[in-house]
Amino acid sequence: MRLFVFGLGYSANRFIAQHGGQFTGIAGTIRTAGKSAARDIETLVFNPDVTDPGIGDRLASADTLLVSVPPGADGDPVLLTFGSVIAASGIQRIVYLSSVGVYGDHQGAWIDETAPVSGEGRRRARIDAEERWRALAGDRTTILRIAGIYGPGRNALENLKAGKAHRIVKPGQVFNRIHVDDIAAAIAAAFEYPQTGIWNLCDDEPAPPQDVVTFAAALMGIAPPPEQDFATAEMSLMARSFYASNNRISNARLKRELGVKLAFPTYREGLTALWQRREI
Repeated sequence: MRLFVFGLGYSANRFIAQHGGQFTGIAGTIRTAGKSAARDIETLVFNPDVTDPGIGDRLASADTLLVSVPPGADGDPVLLTFGSVIAASGIQRIVYLSSVGVYGDHQGAWIDETAPVSGEGRRRARIDAEERWRALAGDRTTILRIAGIYGPGRNALENLKAGKAHRIVKPGQVFNRIHVDDIAAAIAAAFEYPQTGIWNLCDDEPAPPQDVVTFAAALMGIAPPPEQDFATAEMSLMARSFYASNNRISNARLKRELGVKLAFPTYREGLTALWQRREI
């Protein structure tokens, strides 16, 4: 079984490192020539300015497709460039990595995959991309809606070490998260599951962001940064936009149907493992 990956980034590389042995061949795209990948795989450049001519041939011979490239201002770049090739290909299964951001704001309520999606800007682009992938490939396409990603080199411990951690307090605000190793396990399960669908990929415990920083500081034996009120905190427009949605997202369907057992069901297990292994 041959795999092609659009976007050899953090999550895709982790999946290949841990589960790539199930494929007879792997090729994927990078934005810049020379960028390293998780295994000894073929890499081809794909960005707004460069499209490697070999991508079409690799797609034509692929059995499975993993897509982690986000949509841009003009739409999904993969569909815009290779939609007709993918539609006509013999690819049997497509896993598209989306975001729980498509749900918009449900004011802290528990929601699952049946919740309505809404939003403008980047959220609308994600919603449109999901719809277009399913329209293009129908029952070949699985969508994984992923919560805030953390793992080695990308976590509250690293932010504290670098002096970039903040405890922003917005009363009632919670976020779900997911360790990159659990993302890798879920992608593997999605490829193996006989049916396609939409699954939330998140942890068991939506929590206030300041609590995560406080826990990480305790692991490190240092004082956490002072709390800052969301209303007056200095934040970029993009950082502030994340606080526009307040949801408690259920992963029950992921566990029930895909059979995924999270290695890190909450941020506490995830951060503790990262600290003990010094993977910060």
